[in-house]
Amino acid sequence: MNESDIFARVRLLVGDDTLRRFASCRVILFGTGGVGSWCAESLVRSGIGHLTLVDADCVNASNVNRQLMATTRTIGRPKVEVLRERLLEINPDAVIEVRQEVYCAETAASFPLESYDYIIDCIDSLKDKLLLIEQATRTPAVFFSSMGAALKMDPSRIRVAEFWDVYGDPLARALRKKFHKEGRSPGKRFLCVFSDELLENQGPAPDPDLEETLFHKAVTNGTLCHITAIFGHTLAGLVLQDAAKR
Repeated sequence: MNESDIFARVRLLVGDDTLRRFASCRVILFGTGGVGSWCAESLVRSGIGHLTLVDADCVNASNVNRQLMATTRTIGRPKVEVLRERLLEINPDAVIEVRQEVYCAETAASFPLESYDYIIDCIDSLKDKLLLIEQATRTPAVFFSSMGAALKMDPSRIRVAEFWDVYGDPLARALRKKFHKEGRSPGKRFLCVFSDELLENQGPAPDPDLEETLFHKAVTNGTLCHITAIFGHTLAGLVLQDAAKR
């Protein structure tokens, strides 16, 4: 396979120097669900050469409606492993590392965040997301974060803003409240992908015990693929735009 062939259209748009820059970028992505999986694919299809995927979960049937690597054939397999296989089919020369674990207070020290050029946050857990924001923004890496992508249907309302300027998003509001309450703060300003749309679930509520067991969540909301994919592609776009300018 001629690598120049698979990136011919990328090269045409950005030129050889920027394409080489993409290939040398080191990116770590936390969370490979409905947002993170699409972000990962967009990065690799655009020529990003080094990507680390972090996610502890296995593919579940409820993931099939919106997560890139989730199909009826991949249910039960680790998300990061299935996604890695797909990404290497796109570019066999890419370096795709995987860590099937949770980023949390107990594991944070084992992640060499300072060794990456870009850190992307697609974490659902409030406390783990807050910790990643706090730690990642104290490294030289450029940090981008996804706010909540559930309970949304209108793609025209998806926006990019600095964390403190995000509006209409309950997750951003909860993070800011927790930062203030605990006397903590991000180490620097960073951009987020968000939407101010907030719909209500129309279907029957899932069994809360099942939700806690399968999804590690007290509450699970409805989500659509086109929204999570746009969130993911937008995050990838932020990385590519920044890398192209350097």
